[in-house]
Amino acid sequence: MTADVQQFQVDLRGVVDLLSRHIYSSPRVYLRELLQNARDAITARREVDGEGGRIRITPLTAENGEFVLRDDGVGLTLTEVADLLATVGRSSKRDIFDLPRSDYLGQFGIGLLSCFMVADTIVIRSRSAKGGASVEWTGSSDGTFQVAEIDEELPIGTSVHLVPRFDAGDLLRPAAVNELATAFGEFLPVRVTIDSGAGDLDITHPAPFLDGTPETAVQYGRELLGAAPLDVIELHEPATGTRGLAYVLPFAPPPGARQATRMYLGRMLLSERAADVLPDWAFFVRAVVDSTGLAPTASRESLVEDAALERVREQLGAGIRRWILELGLREPHRLAQFVAIHELGLKSLVRHDEELARFITRWLTVETTHGTMQLGDLVERYPHVRYASSVDEFRQVAGISPASEVLVNGGYLYDADLVRMLPDLYPAVTIEKVDVTGELDRLDPPPLDDRDAAVALEARASAVLAASSCAVVVRSIDRPDLTGLYVADPDVLRAIDRGRTKGITGSLWGGVLDKIDQTLSSARDDDLSARLCLNWSNRVVRALVRVDDDAVFARTLQLLYIQALLAGHHPLSDADRTLMTTALSDLVSLSAGLEEDAFPFEGTADGPAR
Repeated sequence: MTADVQQFQVDLRGVVDLLSRHIYSSPRVYLRELLQNARDAITARREVDGEGGRIRITPLTAENGEFVLRDDGVGLTLTEVADLLATVGRSSKRDIFDLPRSDYLGQFGIGLLSCFMVADTIVIRSRSAKGGASVEWTGSSDGTFQVAEIDEELPIGTSVHLVPRFDAGDLLRPAAVNELATAFGEFLPVRVTIDSGAGDLDITHPAPFLDGTPETAVQYGRELLGAAPLDVIELHEPATGTRGLAYVLPFAPPPGARQATRMYLGRMLLSERAADVLPDWAFFVRAVVDSTGLAPTASRESLVEDAALERVREQLGAGIRRWILELGLREPHRLAQFVAIHELGLKSLVRHDEELARFITRWLTVETTHGTMQLGDLVERYPHVRYASSVDEFRQVAGISPASEVLVNGGYLYDADLVRMLPDLYPAVTIEKVDVTGELDRLDPPPLDDRDAAVALEARASAVLAASSCAVVVRSIDRPDLTGLYVADPDVLRAIDRGRTKGITGSLWGGVLDKIDQTLSSARDDDLSARLCLNWSNRVVRALVRVDDDAVFARTLQLLYIQALLAGHHPLSDADRTLMTTALSDLVSLSAGLEEDAFPFEGTADGPAR
């Protein structure tokens, strides 16, 4: 049995609904599609007789009752009208006019149907540059159309006439037409005018990012960004006819912001925020790019992800990398300004982007015991890099870190990750994570001849600071100017954080945190983990050994404790501030020669009895 071959029947209303809901983002694209068709017709006419080059738009008004777009392009014969307009989805303009794909903006033959999103009837009148009678095509949204030759001798070209649907009139009126025509077609290489009633309004002009002077290019970037760009980078990829400018942002974009490019195809706006033209790591630029060789998707609002787009992304990214490298060689101060603005975003990305990491990491900065340093300088000067994983640990260890070594503060966002990446980026570099209590244990005890005096000082001082939950140890630190160092191990730091959290959370989380504290407390057997490390190399500390007056000893030690807290950037509690005020007051009284029994000392850190 032989089956009959039958033709699909297309429900045009369903197709229009598909266009409006799933392909085009909004009915506003109708004007873009008409401009593309008109520009294609002009391109085709120039191949026929070298003429053509103008598009004229007459918006809907109360007087004229319809929207009209006219072009002086190649026009259509009766046969071409049937071929081009009667077959939904046929991509036939290039076939009929036998021109290369890059000469046309339209790709899919469905653009005219977008007009059904704003009108129930489309009327097209045309006369071909190849000769023949004028023709008229009338299509309705119910899927029917009529084609006829007309006696009127029209000018060569095509006009599209739309009477709006009840809910779409505003899109055909002057305000919307001016806005849409300017947005989509202001840089088209043909003259586009709008009939304003008082004459023709020209909307097309040269593209500043393609044809402008350096001054006009910068001005365009200022309008695009809302601020003067930090710099302007030329972008060029000849194989696909892609070129434009990348404006370096003079401010840090919001966290998580993706790279976005204003994209044109054949100088017709494709998208205000195309996310796939530049690499993701180029978040610090806003680019404006035009191409004649990239392919749009069916909606003509984004690009097809193909080999051509991949090559463009790679080549434009290489251009931005060259800008960074050349800036580092020619104007390092400007590179420093760039990194200062975008450093946090760059640090975030290099952790996951090996390509970016290999050429930008050397200019990123970290805090070290030798000041803020670029990572490139750091690895050149110090083949072994030590780092602390939190700000608190860094502040505790920094004071006892040998001057011949470097310690990096890994407590700021992404910095510890950066340090851990260094051996992969610089194979000769080794890294070491510091341990706070381990660093304290590395310090030398006082010389043997002074050992008994140091042990006695430890016991006497620990008794004074017992109420502050701080033990005292004496070590020799090669920093004579340093009196002492407050050190807490990570468990103590976490306990402090839990204590702060309990103060601002409800009873449920407070109970959970209490259980954690109880568990850790029993595991430590009441061991005092916070320590004040007194420096035996400091003359004030050695002098304490000879202080017999308990009140003077206690107040001096309490001030050394407060000084160590402040030097380590630890916040003072209310008890700490009271301790500092009391110690200062009593020392002043002592120096003024007041009687000792005016402030009896009871050997605690709570201060003298009053």
